[in-house]
Parts: sequence; structure tokens; C-alpha cells
Amino acid sequence: MSKDENKLRHLAIIMDGNGRWATKRGLPRSMGHKKGAEVVKEITRAAGELGVEFLTLYAFSTENWKRSEDEVQTLMGLLRDYLKSDLKEVQENNVRIRFIGEREMLDADIVQKMAEIESETLKNTGMTLCIALSYGSRQEIVNAVKKTAALVKEGDISLNDIDVKLFSDMLYTKDMPDPDLVVRTSGEQRISNYLLWQIAYSEFYFTDVLWPDFNKKLLEDIIAEFNKRERRYGKA
Repeated sequence: MSKDENKLRHLAIIMDGNGRWATKRGLPRSMGHKKGAEVVKEITRAAGELGVEFLTLYAFSTENWKRSEDEVQTLMGLLRDYLKSDLKEVQENNVRIRFIGEREMLDADIVQKMAEIESETLKNTGMTLCIALSYGSRQEIVNAVKKTAALVKEGDISLNDIDVKLFSDMLYTKDMPDPDLVVRTSGEQRISNYLLWQIAYSEFYFTDVLWPDFNKKLLEDIIAEFNKRERRYGKA
């Protein structure tokens, strides 16, 4: 295997454990989410310094809408603050920012700010930070199936035109390489409806560390461990 085949270009992280971090300290869950947002900024900076080209963060799933109204509103408030202030540093570092997910479920002011940030950073040539908001992979795949079926129905493509590349282009992550490595914090070992199509050949790393305690040193150790792995993609 060539060195390039094992290069960590795209890192995807399931940021888990904010609530448990706060509970362990006798704090409201909102404090865990606030601390977690601070770590996002640190890890985004660290990933860029470590040569990661694409960083995708699972910030809020479609299933998270089922949480209590108070917690959802707290998360949306933190999201507004993050979009308005914390992303400024990211933008200044030549990072391109994009969002994936079901935008129609978000408030209009949040959607507008997301669109503004994407437009402002579109020509940035540094790392791409992809934030999954109101995201669910099953719905993403269903949406892609509908888009593909519509093209067939309209006569733009035939059934024989449908292949892996065409279908991948129907997904939110079009023009992004598939994740090389998926990291999940907090000790949970499941995918939680995250990038199901895209992670077909991804490597996985599970850590017991809660997201608010995640740091650059741990990220460096994870990348070093990843670099020792042999990726065969089904080959002998």
C-alpha cells in the first residue's frame, strides 16, 4: 500500500459526552455543551495543524430533536453564539466551512447565518470544516434516492447510468472524500446514523474520553495509531 493510500485526509468525529461531563461535576447539562463548543474550536485548529484536509463534526442529529425542549433551546442558543462569534477565528484561518443536514428543521435565522458563512468561506483554500447539523444519514440516503429517481423519471439518466459515483454525488458530502477515520468519544461504540454510506471503508477509533475533555494531544495519539494501521479495502 502506498503512503498516500493511508494518509488521513478526512477525519469524522462523533462528539459525545457533553451532558455526562456536566453531570459528573454537578453542573447543568448546558455547561457541558458550552465546554464542548470550546473544544470544537481547539480541535478544529489542531486538525488543521496536523494536516487534516477535511474535518466533519457531528454537532446535532435529527434524533436530537427528541430531547427536552429546554435542552434543544439551549443547544440552539449555543449554536447561534457559535455561528456568530466562535467561527470568526476559523474563517480567518482560511478554513472553508460547510453544513450538512435537514436545514428546514432549523430556525430561519440559523439557516441564514449558515448560508452566509458558507458563502463567505467558499473560496478559502485551507482545511474544510463540515458541520453536521440536524443530520441523519438514513434521511440523507432517502433524499439521494428520491433525487436519483427523479432524474430517471425525467429522462436525464437511465437506470444503467446509476453507479456508486453518481449516487455519492446525490449526497450532502458531494465533492468530499469519504472519511478515512471515524472517532467517537465517551465510550459509546455505535455509529448513531452518521455518514452510513460514506464510512464503508473507514477506520474506527473509540475512546472513553468525554468530548469536553478531548484535546490536541489525544488527537495526535489517535492519528499516530491510525498511521500504523494497514488499510486493505477488501484486498488480500
